[in-house]
Amino acid sequence: MRVASEQAKTIVKATAPAIEKHGVAITTAMYARLFRNADVKAMFDQAAQESGEQPRRLAGAILAYAKNIDKLENLGPAVQRMVARHVETGVKAEHYPYVAEALLPAIRDVLGADVATDEVLGAWGEAYWMLADILIAAESDAYAAAA
Repeated sequence: MRVASEQAKTIVKATAPAIEKHGVAITTAMYARLFRNADVKAMFDQAAQESGEQPRRLAGAILAYAKNIDKLENLGPAVQRMVARHVETGVKAEHYPYVAEALLPAIRDVLGADVATDEVLGAWGEAYWMLADILIAAESDAYAAAA
């Protein structure tokens, strides 16, 4: 399981105010990129996209993660809800790269290259994959338990 470096965690926490201010714009841009893949788009509740509910929920989750990256135990209930939803909708390990490929450029698109520098995006990439590994392991266990 990947672990984000202390430097990456520090950078992610430092960007929390920008995420708080621009989170919905970031997640909206991320979904626009992600949904270029029709197979991935089909996995999502489009009514929740159109109402803005899903971009808001994801922005809130990303903000909570940024604020708690050094104390992940605070995120236990939220992680369990995400795992349950992912299992319900058929999310698998192979879907996580699509999200990374949509999220990181969306952060740069919204915040700009002067804020979302290569160092910042690198830190968010480490943070993303640390959380993805946690979710993938928990989802794998949930799929096995359901089988």
